[in-house]
Amino acid sequence: MSSSSSLVDWDLAGRTARRLVGPGPETSREEAAAVVEELHRAAATAVAHVEALTGLHPVPGGPVPTVAVVDRPGWVTANTAGMAALLDPLTDALTEAQGRTPGPLATAIGSRATGVQAGGVLAFLCSRVLGQYEVFGSGGRLLLVAPNIVETERRLGVDPTDFRLWVCLHEVTHQLQFTAVPWLRGYLEEQVSSFAEATDLTPDVLRERLADVLRSLTEAVRGTSPDDDAPQGLMALIKDPGQREALDRVTAVMSLVEGHAEYVMDGVGPDVVPSVRTLRKRFAQRRKGRGPIDRVLRRLLGLEQKMQQYADGRVFVAGVVDLVGMDGFNQVWAGPANLPLKEELTEPARWVERVLGTRPAIPA
Repeated sequence: MSSSSSLVDWDLAGRTARRLVGPGPETSREEAAAVVEELHRAAATAVAHVEALTGLHPVPGGPVPTVAVVDRPGWVTANTAGMAALLDPLTDALTEAQGRTPGPLATAIGSRATGVQAGGVLAFLCSRVLGQYEVFGSGGRLLLVAPNIVETERRLGVDPTDFRLWVCLHEVTHQLQFTAVPWLRGYLEEQVSSFAEATDLTPDVLRERLADVLRSLTEAVRGTSPDDDAPQGLMALIKDPGQREALDRVTAVMSLVEGHAEYVMDGVGPDVVPSVRTLRKRFAQRRKGRGPIDRVLRRLLGLEQKMQQYADGRVFVAGVVDLVGMDGFNQVWAGPANLPLKEELTEPARWVERVLGTRPAIPA
């Protein structure tokens, strides 16, 4: 899975995560089978609702996405492959740019150390993720993590059928974004390449800094270091203005796709998900606080304001739809030039004026 110069031994990361992963909720064999069946059914049902609300449709002749209901180890396996596909080309580009290859001993030791640390982080995260659309790695699959969905619906005390469809609405929206807008994946890959081309770090130094980041993430998960003693996270790797610009572009597009999915999962209304308002209220409470997942994200991104930009995505989508309707909003998918700038996420009227060429009337 990992290249010879990889920053992380992803095979070791996967083995470590699968060894550390906690057990899921107790279910009988029959109950587990019923959950898997219902999630497949909910994902299929969600497609028509998402397409009707968004006005987007997969490109004819494009790849047909598949749905995989997985357990926690299955999620780990998928994500080690996805992370390798995303980060290994970065390492290879750095090696080529520096004109030298790290020694095999240094590579083996360094990648194994970061592999163990990455595995610890993956083990923690795999108990939290409800679902995801695989953009990198194998690509084209919608993953639903059955034990986490069951555990969450029990903890929130919500209707299981409603909750499972609600989760699928969010994840199917991501699926539709990348099947209806085929240039989107390539755009993200280009930003990663731009990030690599802008750096002046050697692979050895980058690996050392990544190890520091992963170590801080592990401490954050365990709660063994104070928040005010936090390092800069990934921002510690980013010194060049070109890198920061690439990160801003990635943050903006990820804010867009996350905000769009949030808008859709609530926008279907009680006719589709009867308890949608209760789900949103209780799920919002789940996201509050300064628990381990918040510490991980703050450490990973380096600045709390980066997290805020994901919430800003929903503000952007709702704001643009309010101003120009869904058809007007969908111009955001016409090409990279129409993607929101970071500063437009909280000021959707600026995007409308720049992209659509009209100064919208701000609703009273």
